[in-house]
Amino acid sequence: MSRTPWPIALAIAVAFSGAEPAVADSLLPAAELANTALPDPAQEARAKTLMTSLRCLVCQGQSIADSDAELAGDMRALVRRRIAAGESPTAIRDWLIARYGNWVSYDPPLDPITWPLWAAPILLIVAGAWVARGRFRRPGKRAA
Repeated sequence: MSRTPWPIALAIAVAFSGAEPAVADSLLPAAELANTALPDPAQEARAKTLMTSLRCLVCQGQSIADSDAELAGDMRALVRRRIAAGESPTAIRDWLIARYGNWVSYDPPLDPITWPLWAAPILLIVAGAWVARGRFRRPGKRAA
C-alpha cells in the first residue's frame, strides 16, 4: 500500500479548502421590517434613535442601523416590531442587554465590570498631567 507524502496531501487539502467560499449570511430573505421603515414617522424616529445606539454583534464596530449583517437586520426588525407594538425604547434596550449582554449597547452602565472603561480616560489625563508637570518644571534652587 502506497502512502501519499504529507506535503502533497497538505497541498491538496489547501487547494480544496477554498473550492467553495464561506458564506456568513443565510440564503433566507431578510426579516419583514429589517429594511422597511415604519409607517408612523414618530415611531420610526424612536426606532432609528434606538438602532443607532445598539452595536451589531457581528460587525462589532457598527450600529445595527448601519450594518448589513443578517443578525443586524433581524435586530432592526425586532426593534421596529416592538416599537410598533407600543413598547418603550428603554424596555427594548433592557431586553436586548439581558439577552446579549452589555456589549450590545454603545453606552454600557457603570458597574464593577465596566468601571475601568469609565475611569481609564480620567486616569490617563491625570497621569499625563503629572508627567508633563515633571517634564516642564523649571529647575529650582537646591538647598545646600
